[in-house]
Amino acid sequence: MSEWIRQLDTSLFYLINNGMENRAFDLIMPFVTTRAYLIALPFLLFYLVRERKSALTIIGLSFFSILFADGASNILKHLIERERPCNVLEGVHLLVGCTKSFSMPSNHASNAFAFATPFLLTRNRVRHIFFFLAILVSFSRVYVGVHYPFDVIAGALVGTISGLSISKLYRWAEKRFSERPQSTLLIVFLLCLSIFRIYYILYGPLDLSPDEAHYWEWSRRLDLSYYSKGPMIAYLIALETWIFGDNVFGVRFFAVIFSLLSSLILYKLGRDMYNRSVGLISAIIFQLIPLYSTFGIVFTIDSPFIFFWILSLYLFWKALRDNHWNWILLGLVIGGGLLTKYTMAFFYPCAFFYLFYSRRDMLRSPWPYITLILGLLIFSPVIIWNAQHDWVTLRHTAGQAHIIDGLRLSIKNLFEFAGSQLGVVSPVLFIIIMSALIMIRKGDDRGRFLSWFSLPVIAFFLLKSLQGKVQANWAMMGYITGLIALSYRFVSRWKDNKTWVRVSLAAGIGIAVLTTAIAHYPPELLPVKLDPTSRLKGWKELGREVSEIYEAMTIEDRKDIFDNKQKSRTFIFSDRYQVSSELAFYVKGHPVTYCINLGRRMNQYDLWPGFERLLHNNAIFVTIGRTQLPEDLKEAFDYCEQKVFEAYKGKRLIREYSIFRCYDFKGIKYREIKSY
Repeated sequence: MSEWIRQLDTSLFYLINNGMENRAFDLIMPFVTTRAYLIALPFLLFYLVRERKSALTIIGLSFFSILFADGASNILKHLIERERPCNVLEGVHLLVGCTKSFSMPSNHASNAFAFATPFLLTRNRVRHIFFFLAILVSFSRVYVGVHYPFDVIAGALVGTISGLSISKLYRWAEKRFSERPQSTLLIVFLLCLSIFRIYYILYGPLDLSPDEAHYWEWSRRLDLSYYSKGPMIAYLIALETWIFGDNVFGVRFFAVIFSLLSSLILYKLGRDMYNRSVGLISAIIFQLIPLYSTFGIVFTIDSPFIFFWILSLYLFWKALRDNHWNWILLGLVIGGGLLTKYTMAFFYPCAFFYLFYSRRDMLRSPWPYITLILGLLIFSPVIIWNAQHDWVTLRHTAGQAHIIDGLRLSIKNLFEFAGSQLGVVSPVLFIIIMSALIMIRKGDDRGRFLSWFSLPVIAFFLLKSLQGKVQANWAMMGYITGLIALSYRFVSRWKDNKTWVRVSLAAGIGIAVLTTAIAHYPPELLPVKLDPTSRLKGWKELGREVSEIYEAMTIEDRKDIFDNKQKSRTFIFSDRYQVSSELAFYVKGHPVTYCINLGRRMNQYDLWPGFERLLHNNAIFVTIGRTQLPEDLKEAFDYCEQKVFEAYKGKRLIREYSIFRCYDFKGIKYREIKSY
């Protein structure tokens, strides 16, 4: 914002905030700015009683317009980062609380105009009242001292555009539905779901997960590859944070996009293999299952990985029946999947066995081999990086797969993995998917395609769990074609099914929806150990606490430098990569953090420069739980002071941390890494 515009905005602010000050406005405007909905409610009820069906439609459009406008305004606030006038100007006539949130655009103004705009596009009698109320709310935000005039103008534009966009989308969908109902229903469903997810990311209760924070750390140090994963996730987070900034929305935005695209491509695959109804049902169930819905909000490697897997399935099916360009695209997409998650390699044996048993003629053509070579070429940066780093990814993968442990059978791990699959898919749906795949595999070519990309994957990890622990999400790609099999075999033939099958299927989908809903908003009474979202809570509070300590110690460091006592700088570290990564993200200013090896297995921090050379600096050491300072660190510093911090969400204790303020780092002996 140029200086003359800023001065004009400030002058207009004082004109309204101070120049129009009077007793009547002092009473009315605080009420308008905080409880305008009470003014709108009687008129809304009048319109609802009078118009009924059409009123419900307009109210629904207004509701989604508000969601869209509120999310857009919040994103813009963090991009613009303008301070509120009540926080930076003197002589402000302040009538309500002044928060520390950013000022432009005004969410109150954007929401008010988003609500009013769908009404303005109709001929109802209350449309002018809601429009006047939106202007009144916008004016009140300036009068009470919390926004500049240009803030509310920007908010009004965001709200109006949101209302127009949602209304136009509705009219487009209404017209298109008569011609192509399945795809129209899917698009509207996905857009509504995506708007909710964006809103949830912005205002929901979940902090970044440790893995998300760690991948964000990778994005600050872009490389050919990383210790445990390929570089794709780091590149994607670097791109979205470059656009939206280093905030939670900036890290998670692509989760919404990849989930939406995954459903659209799954729809196209089901449609091309069977019909539009099968595609629609598959794409919607995909969004309802807990295993996949999670990655529509949380952005880890599984979000882009499942997209690459579904896109590869679609391109492979098209390549078998279409031009040769699909083979080339398939190779590029598989390569992208390999850069994301190494289990993408399962696509190769699944495709080979399908071709061997169903399309041997294709094995005599060069195209499958061109696809293989292209995929490996895209994957080559990971190979080059590992050759430069003593093949640490192979060592890590071997450790994760328990290859070093040799052959040993564990019934406990088998039951744990089987139980986890029932949980992430839902018990009834898991059984129905398996039944559909078994029934369909002996049918035509389509059934064999679906079964070869599902049953071998699930069977492999089931057998692997006998030898070592297998994570619940490792077999997630095995259920994708199972969804199409389920949709074709049971849902699209709904009337042909027996009553108990229909009841079971409805119950399975209902359980999946309920589980997904609970995962988004777990009950407060649910114990922390049983709350699947507990790992994503308590980090922001820790970051706020450590920020205060960090700022205080930084002031001490500056005093030491001024007094010429010592040249010191405070650094932050932990003994877990999860804590180090979360602190890097949530501590004010996003400082460089470190992760010390006190006997843990190797992680990415060990490949980056450590703090060994930061002699005579002060430090903050953070670890989980109430614990004593490790002996290695007692010897490494002159002295340390401990503080136990308890992170709460509501009234629930989420986690305890031990925070140590340590002074005068003397150096520490490097521990040899023995575990990967």
